[in-house]
Amino acid sequence: MRKKSVKTVSVNNAEHYVWGDNCDGWHLVKSDSLSIIQERMPPGTSEVKHFHRKARQFFFILSGEATMEIGNETTRLKAHEGVEILPLVAHQMRNDSSNDLVFTVTSMPKSHGDRVIVE
Repeated sequence: MRKKSVKTVSVNNAEHYVWGDNCDGWHLVKSDSLSIIQERMPPGTSEVKHFHRKARQFFFILSGEATMEIGNETTRLKAHEGVEILPLVAHQMRNDSSNDLVFTVTSMPKSHGDRVIVE
């Protein structure tokens, strides 16, 4: 029997981590040039406002509703909507709703080690 060369990935077998106030993340793709993460934010949680020096990011909502502060604008993203964040643009995601927020964030190159917190 031939060994399967295609490896499928999901939250069931991806590297998991916890961040913020009980938020979850799963590394679906983890390389220096590309990062794809699925994350879950419980109601009432938020990420710190920050920007990335090099990483360009795309956030895509799978379920729930996100409040995004991008630069000086605030927008709400619903399921099956996304937004691109360019390098050097300050942003913050919040879950102001009463349901879990589940989304993917794609970063190119990877965003880890590239984040600058805005005070």
